[in-house]
This record gives sequence, C-alpha cells and structure tokens, in this order.
Amino acid sequence: MLYSIINFSIKNKLIVGLFVLALIVAGVFAATKLPIDAVPDITNNQVLIITSAPSLGAPDVERFITVPVEQATRNVPGIVEQRSFSRFGLSLVTIVFSDETDVFWARQQVSERLVQAQQQIPTGIGVPSLGPLTTGLGEIFQYVVKTKPGFEGKYNLAELRDIQDWIVRRQLLGTEGVADVSSFGGDVKQFEVAVNTEKLHSFQLTITDVFKALNDNNENTGGAYIEKGPNVLFIRSEGLVKNIEDINNVVVKRVNETLPVLIKDVATVQYGKAIRYGATVYNNEGEVAGAIVMMLKGENSNKVIKSIKEKIKTIEKSLPEGIVIESFLDRTKMVNNAIGTVEKNLLEGALIVVFVLVIFLGNIRAGLVVASVIPLSMLFALILMNVFGVSGNLMSLGALDFGLLVDGAVIIVETVMHRLAKNTMYKEATQLNQDQMDDEVKTASSKMMSAAVFGQIIILIVYLPILSLQGIEGKMFKPMAQTVSFAIIGAFLLSLTYVPMMSALVLSKKISLKSNFSDRFIQKLQTWYKPILNKVLNFPKTVIATAFVFFGISLVILLNMGGEFIPKLEEGDFAVEARLLPGSSLSTTIESTQKTAKILLDKFPEVVKVVTKIGSGEIPTDPMPIEAADLMVILKDKKHWKSAKTFDELAEKMSTALAAVPEVATGFQFPVQMRFNELMTGARQDVVCKIFGDDLDSLAVHANELGKIINQVNGAKDLFIETVTGVPQMVITYNRAAIARFGASIKDINTTLQSAYAGATAGLVFEGDKRYDLVVRLNNEQRKSVEDINNLMVGLPNGNQVPLNILANIELQDGPYQIQREDARRRITIGFNVRGRDVQTIVKELQEKVNQQLSIPSGYYITYGGQYENLQHATKRLSIALPIALMLILFMLYFAFGKIKYSLLIFSAIPLSAIGGVFALLLRGMPFSISAGIGFIALFGVAVLNGIVLITEMNKLKHENRLSIKDIIIEATQVRLRPVLMTAAVASLGFLPMALSNGAGAEVQRPLATVVIGGLLTATILTLLVLPCLYLLMEEKKKQMKQTATVVGILLLLGFASTNQAYAQTKSQLLTLEQVTNLALTNAQTLKVSKLQEQYHQLMLQTNKALPKTQFSTELGNYNSAFFDTKIGVTQSFSSGSFYKQQKNLLATYLESAKTNTVLQKAAFTKTVHQLYISLQLLQAKKILFVQLDSLYNNYATIANLRYQKGETNLLEKTSLENKANQSKLQLQLLQDDMSILQQQFSILLQSNILIEAADSLSNQHQLFDTSLYINHPFIQWNKQQQNVAIAETNVEKALLKPDWFVGINNQSLIGWHQKKDASESFYNAGKRFSSLVFGLNVSIFNKPQKAKIIASAANEKKVEAMTQVVLQELQIQLQKYYFTYAQHNHSIEYFVHKGLPQSKLMIQTAGLNYKNGQINYFEWANAIQEAYTIQLDYLEALKNKQITATELNYLLQQ
Repeated sequence: MLYSIINFSIKNKLIVGLFVLALIVAGVFAATKLPIDAVPDITNNQVLIITSAPSLGAPDVERFITVPVEQATRNVPGIVEQRSFSRFGLSLVTIVFSDETDVFWARQQVSERLVQAQQQIPTGIGVPSLGPLTTGLGEIFQYVVKTKPGFEGKYNLAELRDIQDWIVRRQLLGTEGVADVSSFGGDVKQFEVAVNTEKLHSFQLTITDVFKALNDNNENTGGAYIEKGPNVLFIRSEGLVKNIEDINNVVVKRVNETLPVLIKDVATVQYGKAIRYGATVYNNEGEVAGAIVMMLKGENSNKVIKSIKEKIKTIEKSLPEGIVIESFLDRTKMVNNAIGTVEKNLLEGALIVVFVLVIFLGNIRAGLVVASVIPLSMLFALILMNVFGVSGNLMSLGALDFGLLVDGAVIIVETVMHRLAKNTMYKEATQLNQDQMDDEVKTASSKMMSAAVFGQIIILIVYLPILSLQGIEGKMFKPMAQTVSFAIIGAFLLSLTYVPMMSALVLSKKISLKSNFSDRFIQKLQTWYKPILNKVLNFPKTVIATAFVFFGISLVILLNMGGEFIPKLEEGDFAVEARLLPGSSLSTTIESTQKTAKILLDKFPEVVKVVTKIGSGEIPTDPMPIEAADLMVILKDKKHWKSAKTFDELAEKMSTALAAVPEVATGFQFPVQMRFNELMTGARQDVVCKIFGDDLDSLAVHANELGKIINQVNGAKDLFIETVTGVPQMVITYNRAAIARFGASIKDINTTLQSAYAGATAGLVFEGDKRYDLVVRLNNEQRKSVEDINNLMVGLPNGNQVPLNILANIELQDGPYQIQREDARRRITIGFNVRGRDVQTIVKELQEKVNQQLSIPSGYYITYGGQYENLQHATKRLSIALPIALMLILFMLYFAFGKIKYSLLIFSAIPLSAIGGVFALLLRGMPFSISAGIGFIALFGVAVLNGIVLITEMNKLKHENRLSIKDIIIEATQVRLRPVLMTAAVASLGFLPMALSNGAGAEVQRPLATVVIGGLLTATILTLLVLPCLYLLMEEKKKQMKQTATVVGILLLLGFASTNQAYAQTKSQLLTLEQVTNLALTNAQTLKVSKLQEQYHQLMLQTNKALPKTQFSTELGNYNSAFFDTKIGVTQSFSSGSFYKQQKNLLATYLESAKTNTVLQKAAFTKTVHQLYISLQLLQAKKILFVQLDSLYNNYATIANLRYQKGETNLLEKTSLENKANQSKLQLQLLQDDMSILQQQFSILLQSNILIEAADSLSNQHQLFDTSLYINHPFIQWNKQQQNVAIAETNVEKALLKPDWFVGINNQSLIGWHQKKDASESFYNAGKRFSSLVFGLNVSIFNKPQKAKIIASAANEKKVEAMTQVVLQELQIQLQKYYFTYAQHNHSIEYFVHKGLPQSKLMIQTAGLNYKNGQINYFEWANAIQEAYTIQLDYLEALKNKQITATELNYLLQQ
C-alpha cells in the first residue's frame, strides 16, 4: 500500500501539488481562526453559591446558611469535592464536579436544590445565588475608573463608583463572551435617612416606625382604565419618592391626630454610602473605583479581550469629562509574552533544523525539501486544532519539535541521495532524465519507507497515553499531545506523498562523484568512530554492563531528585498578598498598603504601577477580609529590569524592602497562578496544609504549632496561617427575663439593631435607569462608640422606649472570625510558597518534622494539598501512562521486525536515553516535574528511531550473506552514520531554543526540552556503541543471546518498575498460627459471601407482609340505563393471617440457615489454614535438616578430594561424594520451590502479597479430645436447620389453602329519575354519585395441585431428616478413624523421641569418626548417614501427621 501511494505521488506530481496548495490555503485560514491563550484552562468544573447575610456572624452563617446549602446540594451526581467558607455576612459554597460533568447541567441541578435549601434558611437572612459561569482563567481584564491629571478632586469616590456601575459595567455586560463584571472599590451611593435618637425619643418614635413609614410611602400602582367615549384612559399613581425633598416630607406619625411628624423632623436625609467591605487604591495616590471582567467558561480569551477593548473605546466617549478607564491587568500581556516565547522558540528551532539538514545533507535543495515539511505539517496541525477545538497556547504549540516532524523526510531524502551517489548503473552518466530520476526516487523511498513510517508511528503512539491523563495534568498536556499528533500525522502523509514528489522534481539530476563538505565531514566522523567501534566490539559484555550500571545510577539519582508539579509560569506581573492583623479597619489597611506601594514604586524601577484591591468586590468570588489585600504589581518587560534577573530574586528583594512596613505580611505569587491555586484547593499558596477537626480553638492552636514547624523548613516562604478565632466582637446577649418584663420581642430588637448600624433598606429611589437603596440608620455621631449601642432606644408595644442595655448584656469578646469546611468537616489552612527548592522534598521534610514534633488529638488529622497534592495525583497517573507507552513501543517494534530479539535490541535505546535525561536534569539543577515526565515519554519515542535505522541496515546486509557479523556491523554503522546523527541532531537541536529560553512560559517547556536533548545525546552515543555489541552477541551466540535478551528485558522491566515505584511489593513476614488464622478469616472471600447471604436474608425478613398490587377499575357506558354512567372502583386483596405468619417463619429459618452456613464455612476454612500452616512448618524443619546434610556432604567431599590427591582413596569414592553433595543441593532447591508454592497458596488464601514464614515450629504437644462434642458440629446443625426450613415451607404451602380476602370501594353515577325515601322522585345527574363497599373471599376450590405441593413438601421434610442421620453417621465414622490414627501417631513419636532420634545422632557421630580414622569405607559411611537422616525425616513426618490429624479432630469436635 505504501509503495502504491509513493508510486502515485511520483507519477501524479500536479495532483499532489494541488493538494499541497489547498493545504496551504486551508492552513492559513485556520491560523486566523485559531483561539489563542497563554496556557490551557486547567481549572475544574465548579459551581459557586454566594449568600450575603450582613446581619450574621460566622457561626450563624455556618449554622443557618452554609450547612443547609451543603446538605441540599451534597447528592448532586458528579460531585468530586465540596468546600465552604463562612464569615461575617457572607457564605460561599464551592462545589467541584468531575471533568465529564456538563457545567450547565450541574448549575441547573444546583439551582433546583437551592430551592429546597431556601426553605431551611430563616426568612430574611439571605438568598443563595449562583456565582458567574467562569474559571480561574476567567479574570481576563481588570481596570480602574479614575480621574485624568488636572481633574483630581472633581469627582468623589461615590461618583466614580456610580460611573463604574451605571455606565461602564452596564455596557461591558453586553460584550460577547463576558460572564460578569465585578465592581471593586469606591463608595456605593445610597439615599440615607440618618436618624437622631433624641428626636425620636421626644416624639415617642422608634427606628422601626421610620422604616415602616418610608416603606409605606414609596410605591406606585395602577387602577386599570376607564372608558371615555370611544377611547380608554389608563390609570396609574406616582407614589415613588424621587429626591431628598420627597423623602423629607414623608409622614411618620401624627401628634394629637393633627400635627404631622415628618422624616425631616427626626432625621437628616442625605446622600450616603453603603457599608464598605473593600476598596481599590491606585499606586499611592489614593482610592479609585475599578472592576474585574470575567470571561465565560470556554470562550476565546484573545477574542473576548479584543471585544472588551473595543467596547471600552466606545464607552469612553460617553464618560463625563476628566474620567478615564485604565487597565492594569490585561491577559493580553501574558498571552503575548507566552505566544512570543513560542514563536521565538519555533522560529529558532526551525532555523536550526534547516541549518543542520543542509550541513548533513550537503545539498541546499535536499535541505529545503526536507525543511519545507515543517511549515506544511504545521498548517495541517492548525487545521485539525480548529476542528477538534484545541487552542493555540504555550503547551499546545510550545512543545512542537520540528526535528521530530522531519525524521521521515530525512530518512527518505538521505536514502535517495545515497542511492544516486552509490548506484553503479550511472558511473558513466553525467545527468539523469526525469523517468530515471522517478525510478530512483521510487526505489529509494520504497526501500526505507517502512523504517520511516514505523519511526513516525512510534513517535505518534508514545503521545497517545498522554491523552489518557486526567485532572490538571491532563488539561495541561493533552493539547500538547494532540497538536504534536496532528503535526506528525501531517508529516507522515507528506513523507508518503509530497517528499517523494519533490525529491524527484527538485533534487539535482546531475551525477557528481566529487565529495562535498557534508561528505568530508561525515568521512571525518567515520574515521573517528570506526576505531572506537572496533575496540568496543572486542569487549561487548563489558560495554553492555557499563551502560546498565549507568542506568542504575541514573535511577538512583531520579528517585532522590525531588519533584514539583509544574514549574511556575512567569506571567510578567506580581500578585502580592498583603495581610494586616485580624480586626484591622479598612482605613488602616488602605494606609498601610499605600506605604507598601510607595516603597515598591520608589525602590524598584521595574515597577510600572501598583493597584491594590482590598477586601471583597461586588461578586465575592475572592472573599478577602478588609484587613487583606492583593497588590497587583505591574512590571516592565524583563529585559528592562535592573534590580534583579529572575522573578524569584526580585520577589526576595521586594519582600526584604517591604519589611519596613512591619504591620503588613506579604507573599509573592503570579496573578493567574494565585487564582488557580485558590479555585483548585481553596487557598492561594503553593503548598496548603489542612488540619481537620471540630473545635475552632483547637484548630487554631495546632495551626500555630504547625506554622512554627514550617518556619524551620528551608525554602518555605510567605507563611500564611488562617485566622479563625480571636477577633474582637461586640456580643449582645439578650436578657430574656427583662424582655418578657417589658413585653418586647427579640425580633423587634434585632430589627432595631440592624437598622441602626447596618442599615435597613426601606425601598429604592430611582434616577432614570439608575436605582439606589433607601437606607435607614443612625447618624454617624450616634454610632461611633460602645456607649451608643448601650443607649440605643428600643420601642415597646405600648409605645414606650427602653435602652438596649436594659434588655441585653453588651460585652467586647473574642469570637470566631471565619469557618472553612471541606466535605462537611471544619478545617483550618496553613499555606506557604516554595522558592529555591522543589515541592516534593520540602513536603517530605515537613512531614518528618510534623510526625516528630506535632501531636494532635484523635479525630483531628492533617492533609497536604496544593501543588504537592497535584504532583501526587499526576505521578500516579504517569506511572500508568509510561508503562503503556513502553508497551506500545515494544509492540510496534515487534510488529515491524517480527522477532522479539530485534524488538528488545532497539528497545534498549530507551534506558540508554533515560540516562542522559536524568543527568541533564541533574546538571541543570532541575527537579523531576510533570513536564519532565512528559519529556521522558516523548524521548522514548524518538530514542528508538536510530535503532530502527541501524537494525534495518544490519539485517539487510546479513541477508546478502557476504560478510561476517562483525563486518556487517561496521559496514552498517558506516553507511547509516549520517542518518543516525542527522536524526538525533535535528530532533535534539530542535528543542535547543526551548531548553535555553528565558522568556515567559519557558519554565514549563525547559524541563521537557532538557530531558529530550540530554536523552538523545546519550541515546545516540550509546546506540552507536552498545547496540552493535548487543547485535554481535545475539548473532554470534544465539543461545547465549537468548539469555542476554531475557536479561535485557528483565533489566528494563525492573528498572522501569522501580522508576514508577510499583505499588505491589512482595514481603516476607514471620507469623504465628493464630495471626495467620485471624488474617485469613478477615480476608476470606467465602466468609464474605456467607455474610452477604446473611444480610440478604435479614433484609428479606422485611418482605413477609408484602401485599398484592392494588386493583383500580372503571366502567363506562349504558350499563344502568339509557344514560351514559361512569363507575370507578379500588380493590385490595389480602392473604390470610396464617399465611403472613408462616411466611415470616420461613424467612426466619432461611436467615438461621445462612448463619449456620457461615459457622460451617468458618470451621472448614480454619481447618484448611491450619493444615497449610503445618505443611509449611514441616518444609521449614526439613530445610534445616537438608542444610545440615548439604554442609556435611560438602565437607566430606572436600576431605575425599584431598585424600584422592594424596593417593589415599580412589576416584570412585571422590566422585560418589561429589555426586552426593550435588544431590543434596538439588534436594534443597526442590524443597525451596515447594515452600514457594505453598507460600503463594497462602498469599492467594489470605488475599495478601505477604509471603508467610511460620514463626512456630512443629511441636509434640499432646491434646485431649472430648468425643461427645461431635453432636454440635456445624454440619449437623446446618442439616437440622434445613429440616426447619423444610417444615416451614410445608406450613407456607398449607397456609396457601386458606381463603384470601379482599376489600374495595366503588363510586358510580346513576343518571335518571329515582325515588327518594319520602317517595318523591328527583333527577340525578352525573354529579350525584353513589358509593358502596365490597368485601369478599378467594377460596381455593380446585386445590388438588396445591395439596400435591403440600405432600411433596412433606416428603422433602423426610428426605432432609434422613440426610441429617446420614451426616451424623459419617461424622461418627470419621471421628473414630481420626481418633485411632492420632493414637498411632503418638506411639510412633514416642519411639522416635526415646530411641530413633538418640540412635540417629549416635550413628552420625560414630560414622564420621570411623570414616576419618579409616575404620570404615565411604559406602559404609554413606549408608549410615543416609539411615540417620532418614530417621530424623521420618520423625518430622510423624509430627506433621499427628498435627494434621489433630486439626481434623478439632474440626469434628469444634474444640
């Protein structure tokens, strides 16, 4: 098939050319439509539930809101995790769904369940709502609304926020792809009614009265319409307040029923502002308003940002004079930086590949033909990326190695050029015609196409397991695997069609025998390489052993290298998390963060601006308290930096400088990474330790202790300990006795308190389309101190007022601050960032210190999350993906060569390449990461290409049968040196820009590229040296090579098994008989089945009163008269009471039978375990004897050899003793095999990977037996229970003969004239209905079949009874048999103890002395020794038989 495609392409050059032209057009068009982003969106599917409750503290928010919401949504299908956050006035519940769950379906399910949750939340507290449909990458655009220079002071914060909310936000919401816009900072404008309590008191009014008056006097209504002539006049009222004057004139009450008391008499109406829980500060210049634009999940960020910027240009035209919208965090910067890095790396990589191709091929035309595959395969990949919805980003485009794409083309073009240069047919010719050129290209391409195709298919296949990755690493690396696969498929198709066509058309047809620069360069390399190869082939085993020693060393290095999840992506800006002491005011936070911003601006010229976001925004997806802030530090391009060279260095210097503001604790991260961490794990830091427990105070204590331990770990920076308690709060505890005495109610007091301080919304005031809350609260002068709370007047039902301190105790206390929960359990988080070290080693060190230094009570536990948790999950998945990739490679190699030996030969390149990958990471100081792991997978696919080329050439030469194996190897390596070096060079050097890049996003690419370059370097060198040695050994010594291949396979499997840290490892363990029995009973599958059978019958007991189906019937028609009547009826049948009783009894006997069966199974299983253990004891005891015998024969064989050398004995004696020694070794080996088989039986029986070794030896302990106990054997009990079952079944069949009964009710119409009781007639229509009761019996008249069942059941009773007697007799026979056998074994053992064993020891000693003294010959000595050890072995067999018989007796008697 491949030959046909190549032949068609060469013959039909125009058609192939047109297809290539179509590819170019489609690819360019696809490039314009490709979604562009910095990185793939790795956040999971989440639904955020937000509930605002301004009047509740953290414990009440948890109790009244969070817990009901958690419970209502807990059973939604697809939930992976549920987190919640409860703080003063706010509840956030985050529900994480599996990646397969459709997020729109999930939101719908959650919305439906929130309706149920709302019923459990007290009225007026809060209404849960869903957060915006966005992700961690959704915060794509952040901006501030500020005044232009020269307009400072013209607009206050309320006006700036008003512009943001009602001009900017409203228009941005209409932008395609925008999920929501969360306003931040400024003052939210309100119409405030600032009440004066003294004036209220003078008029005998309360705040509640004011609230009610405003509520009642601020509404519109309509009165339908009236007709006036031919027209109608619609009626509506205008009762809404429109301005401050309208509010001032609202009547609160009338004094003496004449004089009205207006709002302005008791309060000041003014423009106010809502209670602030956040702010935005620009540099150190003061507050501004701002917002975060959130993108819809799944949208194209590049397109959405472009639309936002265009919309902002339109919005700016409608802004008041002097107002400007200034963006400070724009995803475009991050995208441009990342894509710029990708473009730079790809361009440099392409140039390097082209340069290498021209150098190696020595022909510019050939180099350009091969190089042209690069852009064409890229265009093919872009088309498929659009088709499959893969965005262009750092991962999808950044991992492309053009060297991989041109491998197939390199092999074909190099083969064509080699054939043209070496073909003897054209020695006399100077130039080929087109037909000759076509034939040569066709022949050359067809010859090497299989190697090229299989090479590309192998590279493609190794990327397939990456597609199986799940979770974060799956979302991160799947686009890479998809894009590389698309590009390789394109390159594969081009290698079959375009490359042969272009080779025939473009390559020079002139025959030149002169050597060019490339030929001379390769010849020079061959002169260096050939002597080295000759020396290596003289010591093949040493070379192979050395290579695998290095492989072992690399494994040790890899396992101790440490690890991190994914290197941090440098986003170009910093997000500095700033925290003040808990309880700090908003003004204090603003002042302190301005100090930090000033330091950053003054001391670091790299800083462009600093925008500080304090507290929470309008949409609290990031619920910070008012003492916390995010400083968005916008930086210049890295090439303009002066203070530092790296982000870590700059972060350290900034952190040191900010120590000048001691009240602020800071932590440095990147903006998107911080949001990723927060959304994925619930915390912002790289590593998050979570302590789970119930008591907040205990959690806080343990968190502080853990924080002290973290400070001892080098590399742990920016420690954050969540504050959950210890925040000062004014706690008002009601005195219920006082409240009852004054006739007040807690509800009225709460309303007064909330209105006075938080403010109670009494309606809305409209200004055109704008709407503002009308809020009632105390004026500022009367809500500044604790004394004001004490003196707050509370209205009573009788019109009087009383101070709050009369009705309640008001105290300043430390209370709960915030409560976090995960999967319905409280937790506290301790987080830290990692700098200068890898995540894995830091966490391992921390875990060791925690285990040594921290003691937590029962019920409390610690988990380690964040990047460490992600690393563990990803490593586990890679440990599955990597072996799959290796197996696929091996399978494809076998498919290509048809022999396992050649497959293993080429497969050996994989461990050789791993050596270089590991050492490259070590030299560059990089820990193992998931990026590096993906690099290894890619490396293994590329590493086998050179082996395929070499082995193909060697096999071709071998089949020609003209050279020796060694000459074949030398010839093949000389011929294929150019393509081997060229393939390795283009593949590795193509990654070079990626490995050396310092651009944005290079951190993720660098480990991957480093592994591939280092691996290919060693793989090429070692393949040129080790692979020939392996081939030499295989072909010259096939029998030995079979063993070598096995060794190679074992080494590979062992090596990669250790790399992947295989989960199941077999361990030997000494266990007593009791321990083995307990373990076996715990894991026994038969007992589990019996227990499940018990559970089944226990549940079936509940079905004893199951009723038949209820019958519903209807009758329609003229069944009563000419009128159409209807009749409906309901009937229920019941069996006799005796039936239900007997059925319950039957089900109970089934249950008892199942329980008895469990006891029987346990007894039989215990006997089996005991007998296996005794057999193991016997083998261990025999092993001791055989070891002694082996030592004895070896010693005497040595003596016999010395005597033979001195002439004291003959050859027969020497040979016989040596044979005895060998026989003893064989017996020992066979015994060890028997032990292994027995241990494996135990492992299967115990359902465990433990290899059991008996801790007890065979004993001669005598046991007494009570033979009367056999009557209680479980088998007898089970048979008796079967009798009970048979009796119960008979009783059930008898009960079925008894009548069933039924009851029902009918309701029908009787349309027509009917006579009443008073003899008058009346017409009854369909609405007049008549009811009747139905009662009856179901009697079994034809009952012969049922009686036959009863007779059969009675016969079954007799059969079971007879079986019980048979079992009883069999047990008696077995008991007698084993009882007498046990006595026989006792007699045998007494003989061995008193006579046999002492005689055996005497025979061994005497025979040895007599043989050494020459008194007996060898044969007499051997017979004596054999007889002595036979006695000891017979003794062990007797002990074993005695113990086996004892287990049979114990089983029969259940002792």
